[in-house]
Amino acid sequence: METIIFSQQIAQDLGNYIKQLNFSKLGVITDSNTSIHCYPLVKESLPNHSHFSFEAGEANKNLQSCTDIWQWMTDQSMDRKALIINLGGGVTGDMGGFCAATYKRGVRFVNIPTTLLSQVDASVGGKLGIDFNGYKNHIGVFTQPAAVIISDEFLQTLPEEELRSGYAEVIKHGLIKNEPYFNCLKIEDWKKQDWRGIIEKSVSIKKDVVEKDPKENGLRKILNFGHTIGHAFESFYLNTENHLLHGEAIAIGMLCEAFLSHKKSGLSGVELKTIQDMLLSIFGKFDFPESDVADIVSLCGQDKKNEGAIINFSLLNQIGTCDYNIPASIEEITESINSYRSI
Repeated sequence: METIIFSQQIAQDLGNYIKQLNFSKLGVITDSNTSIHCYPLVKESLPNHSHFSFEAGEANKNLQSCTDIWQWMTDQSMDRKALIINLGGGVTGDMGGFCAATYKRGVRFVNIPTTLLSQVDASVGGKLGIDFNGYKNHIGVFTQPAAVIISDEFLQTLPEEELRSGYAEVIKHGLIKNEPYFNCLKIEDWKKQDWRGIIEKSVSIKKDVVEKDPKENGLRKILNFGHTIGHAFESFYLNTENHLLHGEAIAIGMLCEAFLSHKKSGLSGVELKTIQDMLLSIFGKFDFPESDVADIVSLCGQDKKNEGAIINFSLLNQIGTCDYNIPASIEEITESINSYRSI
């Protein structure tokens, strides 16, 4: 497992950590947003380094961006003792880590997640990858970063919708593994959370699961609750005017898969209503035409948990307990999406 450092002074802590490492060259990867808002917070604490920035957004997490990053690393004459710092959200960590893990068969990298979503989810567990031809995280590897340095200082740079997007993964952690944690999230104004405490608790939940199943052969699949249908929504609307942030799509996915949990896995009607009320109060309702449903369902067939033609889900038995490898038919998936449309 990677080293996880919780920082209250990111510039000082990053500088001290980097001093402990031996490397031939240092490179920093940001997107166009973190280049402006986050890079200046740490730039002066770093030794001599080069900097690469790509245009922000999930739509740019693709092979062309990887080609640009690999070319930059090549132009900088980075060898296998180079060190890469990925400073940004989930897209930066996923793609920057993937490029580092594959350049010259792998160079070390450090992830500094700057969004709530990446701090509680994407930066932990060594999953790296990019989207391919519209399919979410279709190409990737499992490689652990040298370290993940997490600071809630960066949350002050986020617009509200990005903070809310990350909160979807926080809610998921409570739903799959810790009912008391889920209950503590049910406050009148979700924006008034103790973010440092929330981040540390969510990271501990994910880290515990990943340590028991690093390559997602079994238990780790529970972390995908809400993601089979959620990723389908995210992929379908990715390049449209109805583009969804990751957490917005996962909130829809959790509502649909909570319905499936009620139908197939014993989740009570009362708990289903609790989940619906909480998610709708935070994320609202996403409106889309019935004519989109069949195409969204078909995208579920590309989910990485599937086995052959069987579409597998991770579903809740109750709030705080989740099972995996539960198959659902096309008809059941369609019904779950239509149940969301009719809420």
